[in-house]
Amino acid sequence: MGGGRRWRTLGSLGVLVLFSAPLLIVLPGSLREPGRPPPRTLELLPDPVVFSNYEHAVDLAGLGRATVNSLLVAAFAVPLSVLVASWAGFALVQLPRRLARVVIGAAVVPLIAPALVATSPIYALVYYVSFRQLPRDLWDACRLEGMSPLRTWRRVAMPLVRPVTAAVAALAFVLTWANFLDPLVYVYRRELFTVPLALRSLATLDPTNYPLLLAGAVIATAPVVAVFLIAQRWFLHEYRGPGWLGR
Repeated sequence: MGGGRRWRTLGSLGVLVLFSAPLLIVLPGSLREPGRPPPRTLELLPDPVVFSNYEHAVDLAGLGRATVNSLLVAAFAVPLSVLVASWAGFALVQLPRRLARVVIGAAVVPLIAPALVATSPIYALVYYVSFRQLPRDLWDACRLEGMSPLRTWRRVAMPLVRPVTAAVAALAFVLTWANFLDPLVYVYRRELFTVPLALRSLATLDPTNYPLLLAGAVIATAPVVAVFLIAQRWFLHEYRGPGWLGR
């Protein structure tokens, strides 16, 4: 188990380094003097270091208010995505497998399905696959104990797939946070802008001030990085060795 956890940790760190590489360009670029172009080579620390780009980005584009608006949207959208997806996945795993495959095909294959539900059916599929890995005897035991489906989902199923919940929540947060088209269509007042709209307005107001734009990008990226770091803790600490639940 120790070796498996070690490899999981190394793999996670490798993925983290890979996806954090763009920050080595964006972060130093955001600290350059206003108006200067991005560096042509890797620059770990510009000379001089200018922190005022962040203050100007917040003031010029209203990124502070936009960040609060995006967090409020995510506070409702992410729990709802997890709740509905876990319900759908749990309901699918209770069906006969042939019928479940038909329902999954109807939900995933048509390209119009994601537009109808305004989200991705992949979340429900991920939960279905996770719940399917649990022994079917577990559901039978819950029924013999007189547990309702809702109580079985809440007290038994969900605690056993916590890493999956962390992954779905992180993905839902990223999609909600980066959603540009829906706020563009429905939001007209500047004080209601979300982060993508604020970044767009920043690029429109000063399109050649690259350090300012990169400072805005860093501000917009920071919550996403924080969410993935929090979700990563669930993956690293939720390992179950051989024999859990009789396996």
